[in-house]
Amino acid sequence: MFARWGGPGAWRRGWLLAALAVLLGLALFLHAEVPNAVGNLGSLWETFLPWGGALVPVLALLAVLRRSLLALVALLLPALVWLNLFGGQFTSKSGTGGDLTVVTHNVNAENPDPARTARELAGSGADIIALEEVAGSQAAQYDKGLAGEYRHHKRVGTVGVWSKYPMRDAETVDIKMGWPRAMRATVATPKGDVAVYAAHLPSVRLQFASGFTAGQRDGSAEALGRAIAQDRTERAVLLGDLNGTMNDRALAPVTSQMRSTQGAAGDGPGFSWPASFPTTRIDQIMVKGLEPVSSWSLPSTGSDHLPVAASVEF
Repeated sequence: MFARWGGPGAWRRGWLLAALAVLLGLALFLHAEVPNAVGNLGSLWETFLPWGGALVPVLALLAVLRRSLLALVALLLPALVWLNLFGGQFTSKSGTGGDLTVVTHNVNAENPDPARTARELAGSGADIIALEEVAGSQAAQYDKGLAGEYRHHKRVGTVGVWSKYPMRDAETVDIKMGWPRAMRATVATPKGDVAVYAAHLPSVRLQFASGFTAGQRDGSAEALGRAIAQDRTERAVLLGDLNGTMNDRALAPVTSQMRSTQGAAGDGPGFSWPASFPTTRIDQIMVKGLEPVSSWSLPSTGSDHLPVAASVEF
């Protein structure tokens, strides 16, 4: 039966499928080398990099239909590379406990029920909450909904930080957008001061003519990275919608100096957008001088993003 299915020709058939399998493996392994010169193709590939593994079963099915042993063997390359890159994301690395719990949430400027969103965030048990995309017309509802649990808060433009602990030195962080979408504050926790950054980097667009347009976001990431690098506070937390994943090289000014709580202590892949069917994680919690203990996504609150949370130790 094996001979009838394969036969001598099984090693000669499917050269094109085998070549595609090798190219996929190389694109996964060398993703940082995919050029950004044309349409930011590299950043686009890195944004959805985990989903590159979905091409493996597609090519495997075609290899079976083509009865090509050569293609099936070649598919071991992308399969093993993908498992090496992302296999660990689909197992829980979360611990228990932690000295500080934080949440970040893009609440959506067109949120149909901001009062519900505020109630659910207040019930999360977090010590610090950062919100992005707080519309001016809805700001009072978030203030009211979070006031009971979070007596200390500050909003700057469309971002804000709410804290159970005293907060000082709140100020805008200039990320070169022309209007405030990032801030920094010092939170005095029982274990010591923490610099808390809340940021909402510019959106990116995928367009047929111009490709993956992310220039403004990339410039804002550089400005945010400089601000964090110049911060002399020993411990720092970045909470925000960065409109990019940890794999995206364009966010290196930030990601190169901070640890992702999801990468270090995540429960599953932690996808956060879109809330209706999360396919990528563009909402990030990153730390410096703190040890991630656990990291997870929270249930939908009515926004188009899911809230994400993390616990850390001093």
